Amino acid sequence: MSDLFQPAVLGGLDPAAPLDDLEPLRDIVGDARVVALGEGCHFVREFTDARFRLLRFLAERCGFTVLAFEFGFAEGRPLGRWIRGAGGDDELSGMRGTTFAGMTGELATRLRGHNRTSEHPLDLVGIDVPEAGGTLRPALEPVAEYLREVDPDAVPFVEIALRISDEFTGASQALAAPGWGRLDRADQDALTAALARLRLRARALEPRYVAAAGQDRYDVALRDIEAACHTDYMFGAMSALFAGGGLPQDTSVRERFMSTTLRWHLDRADPDTRFVLAAHNNHIQKTPIYFDGELWAYPMGHYLARELGADYRSLALTHTAASVPEMVPDDTPGTGFSIAETPVPPPQPDSMEGALTRAGLGEDVTLTDLRPLAGGPFPARIRTQSSDLEMPVADAFDAVLCTPTATPEVTLSF
Repeated sequence: MSDLFQPAVLGGLDPAAPLDDLEPLRDIVGDARVVALGEGCHFVREFTDARFRLLRFLAERCGFTVLAFEFGFAEGRPLGRWIRGAGGDDELSGMRGTTFAGMTGELATRLRGHNRTSEHPLDLVGIDVPEAGGTLRPALEPVAEYLREVDPDAVPFVEIALRISDEFTGASQALAAPGWGRLDRADQDALTAALARLRLRARALEPRYVAAAGQDRYDVALRDIEAACHTDYMFGAMSALFAGGGLPQDTSVRERFMSTTLRWHLDRADPDTRFVLAAHNNHIQKTPIYFDGELWAYPMGHYLARELGADYRSLALTHTAASVPEMVPDDTPGTGFSIAETPVPPPQPDSMEGALTRAGLGEDVTLTDLRPLAGGPFPARIRTQSSDLEMPVADAFDAVLCTPTATPEVTLSF
């Protein structure tokens, strides 16, 4: 084991605990404008608690003011207003948006409470396609309302897209993609054509739209249209993938959308505004994703690292537990998957988790600065979902927080 491998033992995961034990994070973050907080799998209680502690530290001690989440761009707008204090406490339950990636009702309520009492309030924005690729409605309904004001002749494009997509979409990509695959080819093409025409017309008529309703509303509407177009592409990409085929690296399309949406938010914020980005480890890693030696995708973090350089830092969350909650595609109504607590193999010697275990720290909560190890062969893998993913871990992430447990916490709605 390298002498440069020097994990710090943290005090625990209590979201309300004092933050002094997280001071090593200050040097890791440095002056970066975007700091990404990952999770090795969804539906894990410890990762939610750890991310909230890290978020508190970054807000209270480092001046971060915006939380960008793996959550729909369109759905993030009303949720962000609610977290900032708008509306009644009971309005959360009626909001749209997937909780699969960790933006649960409990976390949203925590953030709203934080903003009520803290001297360091946080905004929230979404960066993802609607419902993680499950449906077009959250993105297209606001577009239809906007077009009725600025360009009523274009509304039929939205109506065609919604009519076709309502035949197969649901609360997740696992449900929507196979449904898309069962559509007639003519309907698949008609959906794509309607969205393409909508996108091209909106771009061409920008002067008219801006004159009618202002630049800000135009920019939001165009981003919603982009979200719908990318979601439509992912219907086909994931349908082919689930069927055992598809084009290589096709899942990069969603990753690119998330990276450009984060850049969209950055470009519209003051230059000194600092963002915390919360998404799965696979989304935030700086290196391309390989499975079994084959290039699988370019993740969001790869694009951000190329474009932002030292202004982007990524922190993975992993665990040394014996099992994890795994998402299993099936015929579950409403989601298209179920959650099964799944055993994971003991950590391999060259893995991040194996190194911590050999150091006698497998039962502790630790924070490891990986920057001294960058460019080297160790660690060579890190857990993702219920398996390992080979990668140059110290090039993919600047740091890793590891917990000894991974308690399932399945929340499928607000």
